[in-house]
Amino acid sequence: MFVLFEEAGKYLGGRVLSEAEASAQVELETGKRVKVKGANIVLRFEEPSPAELIAEARTLAAAMDLDLAWEFAPEGEFGFAELAAEYFTDKPSLTQQAAALFGVFEAPHYFRRAGKGRFKKAPAEIVQQALAAIEKKKAVQAQIAEWAGQLAEGVCPASVREQLYKILFKPDKNAPEYKAVVDAARATQRAPLDLLERAGAIDSPYQFHWRRFLFENFPKGTGFPALAAPAIVDELPVASGVKAFSIDDSQTTEIDDALSVQGLGTGTVTVGVHIAAPALAITPGSAIDNVARARMSTVYMPGYKITMLPDDVVDTYTLLEGGDRPAVSLYARFDEATLELQGTETRLERVPIVANLRHDQLDTVVTQQWLEDAAFQNEHTPETAASLRAPLSFLFRLAKQLKAQREVVRGKPENFNRPDYNFRLVGNDGEPSGSEQVQISTRQRGAPLDLIVSEAMILANSSWGGWLGELGVPGLYRSQASLAPGIKVRMGTRALPHAGLGVKSYAWSTSPLRRYTDLVNQWQIIAAARHGKTAALAAPFKPKDADLFSILSGFDAAYATYNAYQGGMERFWTLKYLQQQGITELEATVIKDLPNGALVRAETLPLVFPVAGQQERGARLRVKLGEIDEIALDVSGTVLERLDTPKADAAADEQGDEDEEVVAGPIAIAVDLNDSEAAPENTPA
Repeated sequence: MFVLFEEAGKYLGGRVLSEAEASAQVELETGKRVKVKGANIVLRFEEPSPAELIAEARTLAAAMDLDLAWEFAPEGEFGFAELAAEYFTDKPSLTQQAAALFGVFEAPHYFRRAGKGRFKKAPAEIVQQALAAIEKKKAVQAQIAEWAGQLAEGVCPASVREQLYKILFKPDKNAPEYKAVVDAARATQRAPLDLLERAGAIDSPYQFHWRRFLFENFPKGTGFPALAAPAIVDELPVASGVKAFSIDDSQTTEIDDALSVQGLGTGTVTVGVHIAAPALAITPGSAIDNVARARMSTVYMPGYKITMLPDDVVDTYTLLEGGDRPAVSLYARFDEATLELQGTETRLERVPIVANLRHDQLDTVVTQQWLEDAAFQNEHTPETAASLRAPLSFLFRLAKQLKAQREVVRGKPENFNRPDYNFRLVGNDGEPSGSEQVQISTRQRGAPLDLIVSEAMILANSSWGGWLGELGVPGLYRSQASLAPGIKVRMGTRALPHAGLGVKSYAWSTSPLRRYTDLVNQWQIIAAARHGKTAALAAPFKPKDADLFSILSGFDAAYATYNAYQGGMERFWTLKYLQQQGITELEATVIKDLPNGALVRAETLPLVFPVAGQQERGARLRVKLGEIDEIALDVSGTVLERLDTPKADAAADEQGDEDEEVVAGPIAIAVDLNDSEAAPENTPA
């Protein structure tokens, strides 16, 4: 005797070997023997064989009119044999009974299961909803097939184009657009990014990188809500005898810092570091603060930037020349002869700003000779720079001394071997299109004006960081335990040494218009200036404040993302420069070994890329460039010749791996070609 039974949601057939009161031992067609509960057996028969019965019944079930079967089905609970009698004939055959069973069992939108072999009609409204859903699913599958076909033929459907960045980087894997890309990539055996590029989904490589960045970091756009900059209500004294000046490049609008020098020739010189003071007006939790906290920093890239604060707000607090500007000032007193630091003081005041100097216009004038030799004259010296020659000369002398003192602490000199590179997009005004002509110029690190500003900012950040630590006021610090390989700079809320800079503590505080950490620290510094030893009680952020840790974590992530994007865009424009200038060969230096190759740094451009073949670290090479991929930001090279023989002790420059640019490789996308072609609609992506 044979039986048909249900097992794990399926109907199987087999020959009964033995049977007890509540179960039977059944041998399947495969020869496998299973124990079947008696309640699971729905049909017993002598012929035909189970395989024949199931095959014939499934063929007959496929031809059933389920609407008619639903109409014929008895009201209330019923068995499949009863339905077979209503649908086929009053005395249904074994095959017809099995067909009725398979038909209703596999149509849950028409019939609900009420037990083994027993069912109940679904309500009419549920049936209609289910049928509509089935039709919708068929339409979606047809749409997926149509879109996949278009992509395979090199045409990008509008819906896929609109969802491009979501598909690639944050996909809903049940969305038809995503499934179409997966199906087309499988069918054509192309990588999804290559498929979409060939189909015209990517307007231009530059726009691809830009829109991807916006999609991931500014999904609501880069515009600001309507915000009015609050006025500073404090009655601030005007700094007596101060004539402050800033030093920035010509594109800088967020002028955060200015310098002043008083007391030249008296034996004691007071250097003022004056920082724009938005924290005197903006309060934690205010609308403007929420905007700044959401962005965490200004985003820089060649030819464009996304500011942390709206332009109107920046204009309210920036240290623009020609007026008395609110500032948090650090005054450091030095012995004029020995340059020994005698003391510091912090004041909240209005500072007269007499000039906004632009180093890109003055680097060829304000040279080391101009600063150190009072008799040296340069006929191209602007009147403003000439009037500030004495304070600039003292600041340069002081900067060299401060740098030398830090280098004693850090144990070795700072390395300024590599230049800074400046990018200029010719004719660009506003958001770049990616087709602009790019100019790349060099500026040696440690140029006199750079050194003056950097040492003054280190002095302020380390002095304020130490002061907050002494008062028990938490802040946002950068620290580095040592210069040993692998020891990175970290952020924290405690005043700890920064080995890389050679200072006892370092709290970013000098750019409150463009870095949120600096705005937070300025609130704490203002509390310290107002309350002194009781500042820890009055400061907005208290020790172990959870909100402070949240800010630290958010800033760390955002700042790393923004820096990576800036680096990526500088790499894009460098590759563009190679194409525009027709450069096919470069001289480069090996900086790192790679499997089957080496990583090299171009000597005249900000470009790091791999070359084939093992090379000695420190070797100078002439390299032929391969094909440039503007989307992957990738280029590789082939060594043409060795230009020198490296020294036996050649080593990487002292910045080490931490300062090396990461070579951009293929972009990591979230499209998985192993995804199921028919994932359940309710399966989380």
